[in-house]
Amino acid sequence: MNLKNETTQKSRLFLVAITLVATLGGLLFGFDMAVISGVLPFVKQQFSLSPVTEGWFVSSALVGCIIGVAFAGELSDRFGRKKMLMLSAILFLLSAIGTAAAADFTLLILARMLGGMGVGVASIVAPLYISEIAPAGIRGRLVTFYQLAITAGILVAYLTNAGLLNLSLTHYNKSMGDILDYIIVKEVWRAMLGLGVIPSLLFLTGLWFVPESPRWLIQQGKEQQGLLILTRINGTDSAHQALQLIKKMPVQESGSYKDLFTREMRRPLLIGLLLPLFSQFSGINAIIYYGPRILNDAGINISNALLGQIIFGLANFLFTLIAVWKVDKMGRRPLYIVGSIGATISLFFTGWCFYSGATNNIALVISIILFLACFAFSIGPLKFVIASEIFPTRVRGRAMGLSIMVMWIADTIVGQLTPLLLGAAGAASTFWFFAVCCLLSFIVVYKLVPETKGKSLEEVQDIFVH
Repeated sequence: MNLKNETTQKSRLFLVAITLVATLGGLLFGFDMAVISGVLPFVKQQFSLSPVTEGWFVSSALVGCIIGVAFAGELSDRFGRKKMLMLSAILFLLSAIGTAAAADFTLLILARMLGGMGVGVASIVAPLYISEIAPAGIRGRLVTFYQLAITAGILVAYLTNAGLLNLSLTHYNKSMGDILDYIIVKEVWRAMLGLGVIPSLLFLTGLWFVPESPRWLIQQGKEQQGLLILTRINGTDSAHQALQLIKKMPVQESGSYKDLFTREMRRPLLIGLLLPLFSQFSGINAIIYYGPRILNDAGINISNALLGQIIFGLANFLFTLIAVWKVDKMGRRPLYIVGSIGATISLFFTGWCFYSGATNNIALVISIILFLACFAFSIGPLKFVIASEIFPTRVRGRAMGLSIMVMWIADTIVGQLTPLLLGAAGAASTFWFFAVCCLLSFIVVYKLVPETKGKSLEEVQDIFVH
């Protein structure tokens, strides 16, 4: 009995360790996405950016994401999940070094695009990998850890941006040495971007020690290797049960994009495309990218606006813990329905605050925090959880590729659209537009999405076949 408990404990520790490494891709994703909010005012001033070039600076990383997504799904199905995670870590590292050292705006854009490619690869492969190693009973929780890591990365970016800005201001008339004076005092945005080197190195180092996805190995005919990893994760009995379920699925050496457009894939594909689309048009990135500008326009100075973003980032992180806690108990569908309705209402009131001029009181901050709370336990994490569950192993990488491609295309559009909407229609109409999008996401989930909690990946596929 003690030996069995010891084996179970070792399996859990092993599962936790490889999940933590995989979720570092999420932390880098969040950091790369959010760091721009603190960097943007300084880069805009230094390079005299117009509204168009400002939008291009924000969206250049998103173009990189689309490029990364375009090849990551298919290559992860061909060559495995681990190799693609390692590629994303290398891209993150090169981007962090490149942005900190960029001599001109063009090189800065190219380095940002490299980071975007890293985000694109990680955004497909990390949740896909976690879903394939996780036992059915806690799969939702483990995939949600990926979203939690994204919110942690966002919070880290806000904290380091505010900390470096404070350091820059306090040492404005003091020397820290030529290099530090250059990257922290004179051009603090370089240090903000360059800090990404640390988590990138941790991610790359950790990936040397994680195994390949057992389901991918079994799909490739490497049954013994897959069984060995399943045994380390689940224990001997559960591993053999999982193996039998995987082997019951139709054997196809490899899938193709054509397989995604068959009749049985129609509903999962529609779900896989619409959920990430609405997650980006929910308004989350308007707050992440343009939060300081929105708060600044509301009469809050840039230093306090960055502190305000820390509050937003902390709320996003803390409320994602609700999803981690409840996703395998309450289920995916109820969480999403409650969260999307809550997001709709809170965005409506955020717009009303701007419409009525009530931007200098606590109502605006409360309404934005309520939106972040609703997003964090539903729309944000569940798109990854659901999309990583509903497709067969042979095409899961390609399907996730299309799903995340839609997410990043929508993200690019939002990055370009938000400053135009804020300028032409005003903040109130901008947030009301996002409220309508959240309402549409509620309708899609209510009509199309089944409950998948507690089911193996193979059992989930049966829902759509029958």
